[in-house]
Amino acid sequence: MTKYSPVNSPEKPVSTMGVRVRNFLIAIVAIALSVALVVGLRTETTSASLVQLEETSIPLEVAISNGKPSIVEFYADWCTVCQKMAPDIAELEQQYADKVNFVMLNVDNTKWLPEMLKYRVDGIPHFVFLAKNGEAIAQAIGDQPRLVMASNLDGLVTGSSLPYAQASGQVSKFSAPVAPANSQDDPRSHGSQVVN
Repeated sequence: MTKYSPVNSPEKPVSTMGVRVRNFLIAIVAIALSVALVVGLRTETTSASLVQLEETSIPLEVAISNGKPSIVEFYADWCTVCQKMAPDIAELEQQYADKVNFVMLNVDNTKWLPEMLKYRVDGIPHFVFLAKNGEAIAQAIGDQPRLVMASNLDGLVTGSSLPYAQASGQVSKFSAPVAPANSQDDPRSHGSQVVN
């Protein structure tokens, strides 16, 4: 052996308790930073989504019968204009929640086909303004500035004419199906598919 060989040299005792405390503190700091990052990101992205608007939506049947004016929005989850307008609609909903019903109807749901045909929905978002009695008094189609929508809602609440009653903006094209998709061709139906 050489004289530099550390075989018999005394080593410094390693404190296992000190290593454990240090590792524990590192883990606590990492967890705290992760929680702070998640909370920070969630508070930073406060914009509303179409799903959130749909969840807070008043059912159409209730809106028509509760004696308050309503705004009905025909939308689709894939509609980029609808997604763009979602934060403004959410703010308006908070501002007018006690005065106006906000109804969201997804055009991809064939349940709403009669309403789509009734209000002639051919582009989305399509907004229908309903008086207290449920009668349609105005429509707006496409991207609408928040101030235009607020002015229309003010007119709706006071019962006066809507200043931007037939407004049109950028839309996402949509064609309502003419008939529900669940029709079946059955040879025993004896021509019931024929429409006069």
